[in-house]
Amino acid sequence: MIRFLYNLLWPLGLACFLPGYFLKMVRRGGYREKFGQRLGIYDRELRVRLAKQRSTWFHAVSVGEVMIALKLAQQLRTLEPDVHCVLTTTTTTGFALANKNAPPWIQVLYTPLDFWPVMRRAFSVICPARIILVEAEIWPNLAAEAHARRIPLVLVNARLSPRSERRFRRFRFFVAPTFRLLDLVCVQELEDADRWHRLGVERSRIWHTGSIKYDPADIDSNADVQGIDHLAVKPEPPVLFGGSTHRGEEELLGKVFLRLRQKFPSLCLFIAPRHVERVREIRAQLQALSLQVGLVSEAASHSETNPDCVLLDRTGELQRWYGIATVVFMGKSLTAQGGQNPVEPIIVGKPVIFGPHMENFATLAKTLVSKDGAIQVSDVDSLEQALGKLLRDGQARQRLVQNAREVLNQHRGATARAAALIADLRSQQDQLL
Repeated sequence: MIRFLYNLLWPLGLACFLPGYFLKMVRRGGYREKFGQRLGIYDRELRVRLAKQRSTWFHAVSVGEVMIALKLAQQLRTLEPDVHCVLTTTTTTGFALANKNAPPWIQVLYTPLDFWPVMRRAFSVICPARIILVEAEIWPNLAAEAHARRIPLVLVNARLSPRSERRFRRFRFFVAPTFRLLDLVCVQELEDADRWHRLGVERSRIWHTGSIKYDPADIDSNADVQGIDHLAVKPEPPVLFGGSTHRGEEELLGKVFLRLRQKFPSLCLFIAPRHVERVREIRAQLQALSLQVGLVSEAASHSETNPDCVLLDRTGELQRWYGIATVVFMGKSLTAQGGQNPVEPIIVGKPVIFGPHMENFATLAKTLVSKDGAIQVSDVDSLEQALGKLLRDGQARQRLVQNAREVLNQHRGATARAAALIADLRSQQDQLL
């Protein structure tokens, strides 16, 4: 009955949300490419290719989840050398990143809309042997279709904040039937296991593996520094780096930068906005502060200029650019809520500062601060003070990074643990069939 109502109301919900969703796609660009895949429409060549083998279907929303999916798929292939995968993603930025980084044995597609006829067409083409959802992407029709076809359904790197749990518990009658269809849930933190159990997942199906996103086991801490050597823009230290910034934070960083440069005359500002479509807006804001602003994409044609601030206007390159930083401020934590992932700069040896809003990484942020592995500030004034201290004290920067890496080591091996559980689940399924 619940699923019937969901599908009955789905077109109405789509009509309400479609204008805003379509506007967002237009702003980000590339929305026309393979748009039919969102409706479960695939070309003949793709249908023929996928029909040759049953695939492991990974579903990841955007850039961060895509990176987790690719990392886990590579680990899974070490256990199952003949595995073939399909990776679906929702955003155009996620799709572009997946296409750029996926090996030949992973087919990248857009995520089909979770409407019953659309999802059925997608299942008939993809023919999944198992489905692996990344972090929080559990859709009723996808889950129900997998259950009806006896296809194992896995949720990896599962996270559930206290706020999200409270919201789900208000609608437990509607969401619990879908959550019960999960065959395996790999959680990042122990307390996440209790939250998922309270929402309907059997305790025996929940495993604490740690975070794949935080797992430093297969990452070369020097790779990103080496990876930018050939690029035209390479600011000289010291560099204040704003990573994955959101609206309002770029202007604040610009003002802080101007004040700090009075004490550190050679200081350079580098900003990587979370959404590159905002680059024009950000550039205008910073130029209004009398800053000379350059873009990474313009570096080759403007190599003679020496801008005060450089904006990263290309997607999928953020991690490699962290290598130039002296100190990193993590975005979406000062003027917006949720926070962005602090792990990438830590892995390449950069000290991290973030604001009061790190809800999406609450446990990690709390642990980093308590272990002196990151600095959390409450406002712009305290941000300026913390930045000044770290820019002045190299030993303080090193201590912060070392402590942060010790925190990340708690998640070492998370990718391998999740892959082993997924492979074991498939073996159990094969024995039942």
